[in-house]
Amino acid sequence: MLTKGCPGLRTRPSETARFTDHLWDRTKELRGAIDELEFLRRLGDGTLPLEVFRTYVEQDSLYLAGYSKTLSLLAAKSPDPETARFWAQSAGSAVAVETALHQDLLTGGRIPERTDEPEHSTACLAYVSYLIATAATESYAVGAAAALPCFWIYAEVGRDLAATAAEVLAADPEHPYAQWVSTYGAAEFQESAATARSLVDAAAATAGAKDLAAMETAFVIATRYELMFWDTALHPQPWPAG
Repeated sequence: MLTKGCPGLRTRPSETARFTDHLWDRTKELRGAIDELEFLRRLGDGTLPLEVFRTYVEQDSLYLAGYSKTLSLLAAKSPDPETARFWAQSAGSAVAVETALHQDLLTGGRIPERTDEPEHSTACLAYVSYLIATAATESYAVGAAAALPCFWIYAEVGRDLAATAAEVLAADPEHPYAQWVSTYGAAEFQESAATARSLVDAAAATAGAKDLAAMETAFVIATRYELMFWDTALHPQPWPAG
């Protein structure tokens, strides 16, 4: 059973070890559960119901609006100009590039239109609220660790799905699911994920024991939300009535 909190990394990693390697190992069970999600399997092979894909894209758009605020907060707290520039550019990309992709998918005529405005799912609102609160109230290092799973796990999932999506695109070059997968499997996104990871390692190199433990906890919680966010697109958890 997965439990809250973490066993706690009380000392700084050695010079040859990467703190993010520890985070990756710490979330092995969660990442395995993500890899096994029916939603991702059906997204990759193109069999996900259109209305489910629309729900996912809508929630992702709502998520990115909050995530961009998280990245902007990290830019403001960054220890140096280069680090600030990366987070600020990523915040702009979340709003511009990826939002444009979402709008193209939602208005391109391949997905059934919605007549009402979408609202945050329970998982989406919890996730973005956690990220914004962490970036605003915790140290830069802890906020960066919380933001990392969105970069890193998306990059890994996108890369793993790219081969399947290639087959789908070969049969239907306009298939919306394959277009989405191709975006997150692209070299540019992979490079951004690698940079975000390096910045978290750099933050860990100067963090004290308390912040290291808090960074681990933040990464684990955000990874849990990654799992919940994807899973609830196919298996929604409705808000209470009223």
